[in-house]
Amino acid sequence: MSTLIEIKEFDTIAENQDYKNQYTILEKNSFDDLIQFIQTFDSDNSESDVLDFVKIGYKRNIGRTVTFKNYVGLIQVKDKLKIQVLPKIASLKDDKDKTKTKEIFLKMLRSMKDFPCKSFTKANLNIKKMNLYEIFINMYIQEVLHLVKRGIKSDYVNCEDNLPVYKGKLLVNEHLKHNYMHKERFYVSFDEYKENRPENKLVKSTLLKLQKLTNSFENSKNIRQLLTFFELVDPSSNYDQDFSRVVINRNTKDYDNLIIWSKVFLKNKSFTSFAGTNSSRALLFPMEKLFESYVAQSLRKLLPKGWTMSCQEKKHYLFEKLNDDKYRRFSLIPDIVLRVNNDKETRTVILDTKWKRLVDKKESNYGISQSDMYQMYAYSKKYNTKEIWLLYPVNERMNSETKINFDSGDGTIVSLFFVDLENEQQSLNNLVNLIVLN
Repeated sequence: MSTLIEIKEFDTIAENQDYKNQYTILEKNSFDDLIQFIQTFDSDNSESDVLDFVKIGYKRNIGRTVTFKNYVGLIQVKDKLKIQVLPKIASLKDDKDKTKTKEIFLKMLRSMKDFPCKSFTKANLNIKKMNLYEIFINMYIQEVLHLVKRGIKSDYVNCEDNLPVYKGKLLVNEHLKHNYMHKERFYVSFDEYKENRPENKLVKSTLLKLQKLTNSFENSKNIRQLLTFFELVDPSSNYDQDFSRVVINRNTKDYDNLIIWSKVFLKNKSFTSFAGTNSSRALLFPMEKLFESYVAQSLRKLLPKGWTMSCQEKKHYLFEKLNDDKYRRFSLIPDIVLRVNNDKETRTVILDTKWKRLVDKKESNYGISQSDMYQMYAYSKKYNTKEIWLLYPVNERMNSETKINFDSGDGTIVSLFFVDLENEQQSLNNLVNLIVLN
């Protein structure tokens, strides 16, 4: 029986039972398994580090600790320990708010352009009882249901067989080897139109694996029903080979999201550059990117007529020349650029999202990093605008109504705004009004 531990971003796990009122506690064996998982967690990107999302520490009198930061999702260690890490949303603190937190997290996930959940709906989904991994399994199930409704694709598949009738092409060497004493048979190669293609093999293999992993009755029932549509399909015997043979085009576009999900489940990949081992898996998401995409998607719907939005714009560089030659260096990529034409002039507003928890201490610049302010100043000068906004999530240490502006004295004003994720539409509508009426 697996154990589910639910924590929030920035929470700490310890192994010292004397501090169970202060931290989430794991037994020594489970804690050792977690440490081993972190140390063996691999990355496809040489610039990525597991310490980007988890910190192994040691506290005096307490012992070893593990703290999760900036990444949320679910980690499963050796099929017996699941750790569900939810985003820390200031207004949602109690256990009864975990369902709401998961709902907000899923909304944020759906805002990500490349996240494969286009067919996902919350209908008949018990978010309160399902952990994140079961919810992701349900997302995959809904994608397969979408495929089945539109029709599983077939293709011409090359086959070899020893047949009593001649068709296709005779394989001379194999024919002589197998039929020296059977003149009535033919060893031939031929093409047959069937469903046994790489895409379907991978989907079936994924369903079979998820059937073993799920603890949800609803998910298990749906998987059993879906497998009946793949009875004529063989499970994949070589994942890498079949993934390499998948070609997504106009005829196979219904498999696009499914293949992404299949790679996640079959190869224990995550949507980040990290990957688990055969006995462990993780689905982790960077909150910085989630916050950015969620704010941008919500903000786009609230902009008044005449305003345009550009995300991750690559238009300016910090330096345009190198040794008197035109040689651009150090690109500037603001999260969101808003523009509107006023009296034949273009008004530009820069917004940058930061998933950081500020503190109400003016003397320490509220915890804003110096590098972030340098970045905002560069945006102001290169985009020739004084209107710069830094967007942070609301937290219990900062009053969302507090007005904070930094004026450089030479034409740059950086304003802070705190986004309430529980009421993001009202919160961002207030931001739009502040910008438009400025």
